[in-house]
Amino acid sequence: MTIHTFARPLAGRVAVVTGASSGIGEATAEHLAELGAHVVVLARRAERLDALADRVTRAGGQALALAADVTDEASVRAAADRVANELGGADLLFNNAGVMLPAPVEELATDQWRHQIDLNITGLMNVIGAFVPQLVKTAAERGVADLVNTSSIAAQNIFPNFAVYAATKAYVTHLSRHLRTELGAKNVRVSAIEPGIVATELQDHVTDEGARAWLEGARQAMEWLAPQDVARTIGFLASLPPRANLQQVTLMPTGQAS
Repeated sequence: MTIHTFARPLAGRVAVVTGASSGIGEATAEHLAELGAHVVVLARRAERLDALADRVTRAGGQALALAADVTDEASVRAAADRVANELGGADLLFNNAGVMLPAPVEELATDQWRHQIDLNITGLMNVIGAFVPQLVKTAAERGVADLVNTSSIAAQNIFPNFAVYAATKAYVTHLSRHLRTELGAKNVRVSAIEPGIVATELQDHVTDEGARAWLEGARQAMEWLAPQDVARTIGFLASLPPRANLQQVTLMPTGQAS
C-alpha cells in the first residue's frame, strides 16, 4: 500500500472500521487511508490491528488501533470516547464486524445461533449506539457523515442451512433503511452493502459439511470477490457529493447468479 498525495477525497475525515483485523475490514481501512481518511481500526485481535496501523502509517497515512469487542458495550463506548477525545469524533463509520456459521436448524446449534445474533445484531447495535451521536455532531459541523453497514446477499436470497445468518443480515438491511429516515435529514448518509461471496476468513469458520461442500463448489465454479473490491465500493460511497447517497448496494461476483 502506498499513500499518494493526490486524489484524496476523504482528507480530513475520521473513519472508524470495525472487524478491521482481517478481510473486508482490513482492506477497507487501508483503502480509506489511501483516500486521505484518518482511520480508526477496531477488532479484538490487537496484534493484527497494530500491524495494520503500522502499515498505514509507514505508507504515509494516519491510523489509530483500538482493541475492542463489539459484543461488549462498555468496550465499544470506551473506544468511542477515545475517538471523540483524540480525533474530535468520527464522521465515517463502516460497521463491518460479523460471523457466518451455517447449519441446519434441526441440528439445534444454539451456541452458533447465539454467536451470530450477538455479533451480527447486538454488536452492530452497540457500535451504532456508541458512534451515531458522533456522526450526527460531525455532520452538523462538516456537512456530511456516513454510516455504512455490512449486510449480505443472503439478506435477499435463499441459501439452505444459512437461515440464522441470513436473518441477521436481513436485520442489517432493514435497519439501515429505517435509519436513513432518522439520520438523512441530519446529513448522515446511511448505506447497506450486500456482498455476494467474498474470499475472507468468514468461510474458514464454517463447520457444517453441507455448507462447506456448497462453498467449495462455488469456489470451483467462479471467481469470488476480493476484499479490495468491497473496500473500493465503500470508498466510492464515502466520496460521493454530500447530496448523494446510495441506500443499498449489492456487489456480486460476476459469476454468482444469486
